[in-house]
Amino acid sequence: MSRSRPKERMRRESSKGKLFVVSAPSGCGKTTLCKRLLAGGLGLADSVSMTTRPRRAGERSGIDYRFVTEKRFRDIMRRRGFLEYEENFGHLYGTPRRFVEDRLKKGKPVLLSIDVKGAMKVRKAYPASSVLIFLLPPSIAALKERLRSRKSDSPEVIRQRLGLAKRELSYKNRYEYRIVNDNLEKAYRRLKGVVSAELGRRK
Repeated sequence: MSRSRPKERMRRESSKGKLFVVSAPSGCGKTTLCKRLLAGGLGLADSVSMTTRPRRAGERSGIDYRFVTEKRFRDIMRRRGFLEYEENFGHLYGTPRRFVEDRLKKGKPVLLSIDVKGAMKVRKAYPASSVLIFLLPPSIAALKERLRSRKSDSPEVIRQRLGLAKRELSYKNRYEYRIVNDNLEKAYRRLKGVVSAELGRRK
């Protein structure tokens, strides 16, 4: 785990809460680790992303994602209802603005699980409140094996995901914390330790 602090904060915000932003290439265990973190007794509010992609087996709307039509998603975009949004693999993903802003104003910590471009937008909007955490695979070879073992993507999609992962990894030094997920239990302890320390710093 490594840590680096930005030299300057762009502006002060009126929010009192902390905004924890977790990013990782697909296959790095981000979803599993974030779910454990939310259940870890830290009082984190879960910001559920909205998406236009089809629901996968076992996923629940409002829990894993808020699944909406593209028309509804773009209507919300036009009303500036997203804190950030991006398109990945032909589907739109966005963070509802109101939920995040309401919790931060009340001093409650919020967890966002979003991609690197979204994370940069969040930092720009909340430079003093956001804490960015990047999860890394032990290696690209290990990541490739994880993606294959999921058996949910075709070889072509895996190739595309690996290409995207390499681009996402180029952002890692823009994050305050970097955690290598070489072992799920160890990675979780590191992640929880980072969040606990930051919450203690606020107090």
